[in-house]
Amino acid sequence: MARVVVDPVTRIEGHLRIEAVVENGVITDAYSAGTMVRGLEKILIGRDPRDAWAITERVCGVCTGIHALASVRAVEDALGIAVPPTAELIRNIMTGVLNVQDHVVHFYHLHALDWVDIISALKADPKKAAELASSYSKWDKNTASYFSAVQDKIKAFAASGLGIFANGYWGHPAYKLPPEVNLIGVAHYLDALEWQKEIVKVHAVFGGKNPHPNYLVGGVPCSINTDEVSAINSERLNLVARLIAQADEFINEVYIPDLLTIASFYKDWANYGGGLKNYLAYGEYPTRGYGQPESFKYARGAVLNRDLSTVHPVNPRDTQEIKEYIAHSWYSYEGGDNTGLHPWAGETKLNYTGPKPPFETLAGYEKYSFLKTPRWKENPMEVGPLARIIVSYAAGHADVKELVGQTLGKLNVPVGALFSTLGRTAARGIDAQLAMTWLKEFFGQLMERVKIHEVSTFNGERWEPKSWPADAEGVGLAEAPRGALAHYIKIHNGKIDNYQLVVPTTWNGSPRDVKLQRSAFEESLIGTPVAKLEEPVEILRTIHSFDPCLACSVHLYDPQGRHLHQVSFE
Repeated sequence: MARVVVDPVTRIEGHLRIEAVVENGVITDAYSAGTMVRGLEKILIGRDPRDAWAITERVCGVCTGIHALASVRAVEDALGIAVPPTAELIRNIMTGVLNVQDHVVHFYHLHALDWVDIISALKADPKKAAELASSYSKWDKNTASYFSAVQDKIKAFAASGLGIFANGYWGHPAYKLPPEVNLIGVAHYLDALEWQKEIVKVHAVFGGKNPHPNYLVGGVPCSINTDEVSAINSERLNLVARLIAQADEFINEVYIPDLLTIASFYKDWANYGGGLKNYLAYGEYPTRGYGQPESFKYARGAVLNRDLSTVHPVNPRDTQEIKEYIAHSWYSYEGGDNTGLHPWAGETKLNYTGPKPPFETLAGYEKYSFLKTPRWKENPMEVGPLARIIVSYAAGHADVKELVGQTLGKLNVPVGALFSTLGRTAARGIDAQLAMTWLKEFFGQLMERVKIHEVSTFNGERWEPKSWPADAEGVGLAEAPRGALAHYIKIHNGKIDNYQLVVPTTWNGSPRDVKLQRSAFEESLIGTPVAKLEEPVEILRTIHSFDPCLACSVHLYDPQGRHLHQVSFE
């Protein structure tokens, strides 16, 4: 028996430690530890609920904007505020842009190097690479001269020591791509770096900036007037149209062709990384208002034990459905460590009892993570693009089923292949294609409303605290790029009385619960072969397929910007 430790797991947001027990070359047990503190819930207490979005949005610089959306939805739910249709369309556009950009960044910059061998690309024939790429894509950069120029860049980079890629597992026997495909992957890695900074300009148009675009309780913080310089005018709407068209080309001519090509060499990974058999999605992209989830493009619900014949209804308001446990987390509850709390009753009380670094193993420590452990009806659940694809597929959403069928058909694998590391990565591509399709649809609908001057973007009813009840509680749900996201708020006398975030990586990366049930990260590693203990690329492949995003460590400052305190292990 051997114990493999990856700490920190890189190419993610935040700090994650993975420990795996390997016996006879196969993982038999695993631990997932979030080694950082968030604490935003504590910062929000006593503040104006209308300002919560601006603080919670800073939980992450990658999935930027989606926390703001969940936050304003929570306040609107608590106070009974309806959002105008034009504002809802703009929110859908913002969410679609985020998902499209995030999935491209994940595939190329956070996950691709688990499958693409940079050094192997030096052996490629640029002409053959161009012929191969042109056979499945009309991307105008797929030329021999371009691939030759990229290869020259790699040579110069390799000669200087490979920089940030120096510690990669290049040459590992788990890499299977021909040199030409590796060269294509590296070239498009560079192309994606340039493209991704363009599409987020849509956030700057409607939200003023990116990262962290502005949001607004009751609507969106922008006005539309095609003739007004300071409003969203014709010039800016035309810019959005061009950016959407460019994104459509990149998704369908670069990202998806590369995804399918690379996946075709790794079909054996349909046998690994499946992990949990339970999937949870809150649904997204409202078409008749946020209060009508039955009209969402993505369905809300749960699938248990991979039974696609049944989608179980999910009610996040039901205090018996979603609970967070801390039996193996560095927190304490007044009711005891075995208690499960619904987020409206949630507590954020740090209780660090773990080892002080440097340490070799978490084994023997009852508590081993700063992540709480959420459960739905006591079940561990996987969330993310795969979960929302599975829930909507099971719910019979025609556009989802059609695209899933097309993708699996191109790979010549059955539906069961979705339940794997390969399927999780493919689902992210399917999610991006669907987001792109719906993004074009939402923008078309927005332009139709502009033509008939139906451009109200804010509902000011109940904006003033004097119109609020003394006590109110709400929940704001969203499908972040990484999965089901919920913000829970309790308001008392116009101020935030309690605020809890239950984020996707909390579902997926949390430690065992009181029943010792593993969560998604830990369970997904069981049964995975590891060829070289000192180079565990197989662990990275599965963990990266979730796109982990642990929120940034908490630093507290006073109004003058002076550093006050930093939570540490010391």
